[in-house]
Amino acid sequence: MQLTAKASLNHALLISICTPQFKGDEATESLAELARLVTTLGFKVVGTQSQKQSSTQKLNVLGLGKLAEIAHLTGNKGETEEGESLSEEIADKTPFTDIPSDNLPFACADVVVFDCDLSPSQLRNVESQLGVEVFDRTGIIIEIFSRHARTRTARLQVEIARLNYLAPRLRESTSGNKERQMGKGAGETTLELDRRKVRDQLAELKRELVSVQDEMKGRRTQRSELFCVALVGYTNAGKSSMMRAITGSEVLVEDKLFATLDTTVRALHPITQPRILVSDTVGFIKKLPHDLVASFHSTLAEAHDASLLLYVVDASDPSFRSQLDVVHEVLEEVGVEGIKKLLVLNKSDQINPEQKQALMAEFPDAMMTSTRNPLDITKLHQYIVSVAEQEMIEDEIIIPYTAKGIIGEIRASMSVTKEEYEYSHIKLSVRSNAIDLARLKKRMLNL
Repeated sequence: MQLTAKASLNHALLISICTPQFKGDEATESLAELARLVTTLGFKVVGTQSQKQSSTQKLNVLGLGKLAEIAHLTGNKGETEEGESLSEEIADKTPFTDIPSDNLPFACADVVVFDCDLSPSQLRNVESQLGVEVFDRTGIIIEIFSRHARTRTARLQVEIARLNYLAPRLRESTSGNKERQMGKGAGETTLELDRRKVRDQLAELKRELVSVQDEMKGRRTQRSELFCVALVGYTNAGKSSMMRAITGSEVLVEDKLFATLDTTVRALHPITQPRILVSDTVGFIKKLPHDLVASFHSTLAEAHDASLLLYVVDASDPSFRSQLDVVHEVLEEVGVEGIKKLLVLNKSDQINPEQKQALMAEFPDAMMTSTRNPLDITKLHQYIVSVAEQEMIEDEIIIPYTAKGIIGEIRASMSVTKEEYEYSHIKLSVRSNAIDLARLKKRMLNL
């Protein structure tokens, strides 16, 4: 089973469940974000519905009146257990909020998406009563990750999360009504076979992922001697655009959620000596499925091993403060702490001078940037270099003229600040990290 929407399912109706713990602006912002997620999958959002409930744990999720109203908006395709249409009795009169989409009629929604997690039983019940495809928030996020994963590591991580999500839903998806009623025989055997297949797949994928993670750890170890900068932040905050701007590399830049899932590592440009590496990590999102956090632990290890974290936020998004809280929470969950940080208020070209002034007053230690402004990029480049230099050690190296090739190697990996040519040797003043400097001195002793 693939958690993939059918090509004909183009029009989405979004459902928000407001609880005492989840309401007001938080619920409104979350629903708007869900609309962007669904749009990323290619759907058109044709409307939203919301209802207040004490919790999201009820078997039918929504009241029968609200379900009847939604059934009307999806064409009255579902049935109750008694075989009657839900729309025959509409008890809840919560108004329908239309989101402009080519003036499509209300009753054209052919997929319903809940802005919360649904249990397998809840999904089954709602689908049978509405008669259309139903997704929850986790299902949508996992589907986006599945479509956007490109490298072997990302594909493995996403597939593990997808199978963990799918496993408890196998009963609903693989056993027909007749087989469930029988309780034994072919239906039960098929279900057990499917469960065993998923378990075997998960075991194999996890073994393969361990192997890949060992390779990634080896590459990070090789880079550990260099100063590394990690771009972290909410999805679509502009991290990839910033990556392209400060490294001069052709990384993917799209105005979509989770356009980047794979960690990209490039050298800071203009090139410095020693080199400074920059990594672009996967973006975060509110209510990120736990399995995806766990799966992307190795990807986020780039942030864990970094010397400097750039917290990139979209300064033009009024909700960036709550998004920043999400970034802090996820990084704390994967053990990222004690690393120097800089808050980068990105997309400053999209806010007015008064807003800029207010933000800088609120965040005096932050840096206001726009990737479209070369002066801002130069300023950020200089900041990164200055922080890197603070970790470097300055020393003098005596190199005899008989030592061939060493000077070239020093220039390639260290910053030479002064040169003095003596009768029998060259004296270089260099700036470098402690590891490279110790390695060079040990080599000089063996000459």
